[in-house]
Amino acid sequence: MIRRDVLALLAAAPLALSAAGGLADDGPTAAQPELPKEKLVIVTRDGKPHDFMVEMAVTPKQQEIGLMFRASVPPDGGMLFDWGAPRVSQMWMRNTVSSLDMIFIDQDGVIRRIVENTVPQSLAIIDSLVPVKATLEAAAGTAARLDIRVGDKVRAKLFGNAPS
Repeated sequence: MIRRDVLALLAAAPLALSAAGGLADDGPTAAQPELPKEKLVIVTRDGKPHDFMVEMAVTPKQQEIGLMFRASVPPDGGMLFDWGAPRVSQMWMRNTVSSLDMIFIDQDGVIRRIVENTVPQSLAIIDSLVPVKATLEAAAGTAARLDIRVGDKVRAKLFGNAPS
């Protein structure tokens, strides 16, 4: 009799914990509304400027959701994640259905690392390897199409060098 009661309690425990918020949820289930946008310019080593209008992910919740569930990213768009103070940025592609280029930018607006053509839905960590102030997620192929490389400069309000 006692064994049956214990088994019944154990079977009911996950339901009770879930209802009480005791179990971790599976995260977001839909794309977030479009975030406020700002102009960003990437200046390649040959001095050529490339203009973008990027969504600004500044709160932890906005950064958690990022570009999840977005079917596509415009060729001149993307999302800029402002980390506040420089830190190592670790991203993943969970619930992200379109491939991205991830561009890691230091506090001076210098591109420190680029990871191109990320794998949609992957849980693999995409690491900046060095402390950065921000991470730019752009449509896959953007870095190759515009010949953006490590060392190129990013101009934006976030870096104190906003384009005019």
